[in-house]
Amino acid sequence: MTKVNNLHSLLRSLCTQTTGETVSVRDLLNAVGRRSYGPILLLLGFIALSPLAIIPGANVMVALLILIFAVQMVFGRRFPWIPKRALEFSFPRKHLIRGVAMAEKHAHTIDQLLHPRLTFLTRSPFIQIVALACVAAALVTLPLSFVPLGPLLPSLTVLLFGLAITARDGFLLILAGATLCGAIYLMIRVWAVLPFV
Repeated sequence: MTKVNNLHSLLRSLCTQTTGETVSVRDLLNAVGRRSYGPILLLLGFIALSPLAIIPGANVMVALLILIFAVQMVFGRRFPWIPKRALEFSFPRKHLIRGVAMAEKHAHTIDQLLHPRLTFLTRSPFIQIVALACVAAALVTLPLSFVPLGPLLPSLTVLLFGLAITARDGFLLILAGATLCGAIYLMIRVWAVLPFV
């Protein structure tokens, strides 16, 4: 298993540590490591922004997984747990490879911007605040899943939180918080114009 400490290492792990025509959530978690929240959030944010999101129900599934992991972070669970049924959820590996290929074009540039800074923000008690923000991002994603491109902002939020925790970059945590505010604002605006509200 490749140690995940930035976006490029995550993408490399997803390609080298998975095989076959289909890939399950269990395979992806095993590829990035299941004992650390940062890489898991990074993985889930990547999935939500990748072509995998076109699979029916994928956005809702990812949002629920984020919610499960983030709640465990809030309560300080040392190692994250996930339901067996969710672990068995699978999809064609070709969608994963396509998403990795698209992301690799920008991975190096993004990773160059990552640095350990304001690292106290990536430790307790601030990490619990980050967890609550991820819970909010997951909850915002659920209603926005029914709007074209709606989940993009909350998914980007989770990706940034995952990157920030993995790279111990507190400045990026602040940026992720601003992105979450944008996602909440978008949800409020969308909710206001829905015909059944």
